[in-house]
Amino acid sequence: MKVRELMTNQRRTFAIISHPDAGKTTLTEKLLLRGGAIHLAGEVKARGAARRARSDWMKIEQQRGISVTSSVMTFERDGITFNLLDTPGHEDFSEDTYRTLTAVDSAIMVLDAAAGIEPQTLKLFEVCRLRSVPIITFINKIDREGRDAFELLDEIAEKLALDTSPMSWPVGMGGLFEGVFNFETKQLHLPEGDGKEFLGKTIQTDGPEDPALANHLSADGVERVAEEGLLAREGYPEFDFEAYRNGDLTPVYFGSALKEFGVEAIIDAIAKYAPAPRPQPAGDGEISPDHDEVTGFIFKVQANMDPNHRDRIAFMRQVSGTFKRGMKLTPSGLGKPIAVHSPIMFFAQDREIADTAEPGDIIGIPNHGTLRVGDTLSEKDEVRFTGLPNFAPEILRRVQLKDPTKTKQLRKALDDLSEEGVIQVFYPELGAQYIVGVVGQLQLEVLISRMAAEYKVDAALEASPFATARWLKGPDAALSEFEGFNRPNLARDRDGDLVFMAKSPWDVNYQQEKNPELTFSATKER
Repeated sequence: MKVRELMTNQRRTFAIISHPDAGKTTLTEKLLLRGGAIHLAGEVKARGAARRARSDWMKIEQQRGISVTSSVMTFERDGITFNLLDTPGHEDFSEDTYRTLTAVDSAIMVLDAAAGIEPQTLKLFEVCRLRSVPIITFINKIDREGRDAFELLDEIAEKLALDTSPMSWPVGMGGLFEGVFNFETKQLHLPEGDGKEFLGKTIQTDGPEDPALANHLSADGVERVAEEGLLAREGYPEFDFEAYRNGDLTPVYFGSALKEFGVEAIIDAIAKYAPAPRPQPAGDGEISPDHDEVTGFIFKVQANMDPNHRDRIAFMRQVSGTFKRGMKLTPSGLGKPIAVHSPIMFFAQDREIADTAEPGDIIGIPNHGTLRVGDTLSEKDEVRFTGLPNFAPEILRRVQLKDPTKTKQLRKALDDLSEEGVIQVFYPELGAQYIVGVVGQLQLEVLISRMAAEYKVDAALEASPFATARWLKGPDAALSEFEGFNRPNLARDRDGDLVFMAKSPWDVNYQQEKNPELTFSATKER
């Protein structure tokens, strides 16, 4: 037990959240670079080894320069195992991000120094707050023109109702940028070269008022460190470990992911402050990491990570126990045990076989549709983890197949992509055209792109007569009667559950009033 506790305490499973273009993917790469996991940071259009080092591996991701799927990257540094989950920044993929956030114990929130809190940042923060996920804030791009540092801190406090504790401070921004002062270590980090990158030039000082700072900074820079540093330390709360762990306070670091300022401090902060694996909700209670039985839950399924092998990987967050390769686990959706012979540890697209895994680890389980998002895996099949819902789609489209001979391939593509959470698919009770539902427009572009690239299915999307969908529950007699009157407006999801396809929100309200015995649900617990 003591060995497992030690291993668990050395795990840090965290996500990076941000608004699109705040620099999340760049920070991910630089964390991996500083963590010793890679030796070359990639660019959006990088090729070969550099491209494989990146977390964005889909064709559409490389073309658009955005993350549209969650990636898992594991690396070790100073005896700590870091499991980094890179999430989609675009709001159209909020469902994938939500599910990923159920699998982490802490998060790094990346803000653009010029933009501050943006809408998607706010949404993702609210998800973290629901789960009391502690957050470390990284204010990025301070080497460019940005807003006043105090203004940014105040905005975090006001919009997020979160205490801020500055742990470092920018010495100027944009054209006036001279470096970063770290309050924790009392070190001044200086830029070098024409690109003003941080190449390890660090000056140890006695504090923000050290006269020796004049040897390395302009007179304005010295004044900034002394005066603004004093205001920052006295005007904001000191770092409080418990307040951070409870999600009430965020330590704030300033830096530039592109120029590698502040990256090392973020890794150190995750290692030093972020929680080890936490208990996970299960039914009316929770399962602790020190629970003897191996348990975990599937928070993501990804098909075709390796197009050459048409593979299908289920991502499992291990919650408790010591997993060993070849072990038999029972998925809650199947009811009978499966042997996990080839569990995978991930480094973005690269992977290696895992012989063992501990609480907090993310392991990939190759399968052929056996495992689904929301499934609990356990040795005795007595545990059910909760909290991974499906959300009612906000956009519904009919799928038009251009080659009628590829109906079987279309069904396979839609089933696979709905399992991943890219889309939801509904099969009408009347009519042959499948209907897909998504939260955002960009998901539709991903659907068409991936069907063509991975399944060789050429399809188009056309307007659907329906505006939203609701899952139906209730007594069998009431459901049967409802079906008799409303069959043209009914469909089945890929689980075979009955869904009411509504033409408008008014239609939903009308049917609810008319059928009080039935529940029209906008979410479906998995």
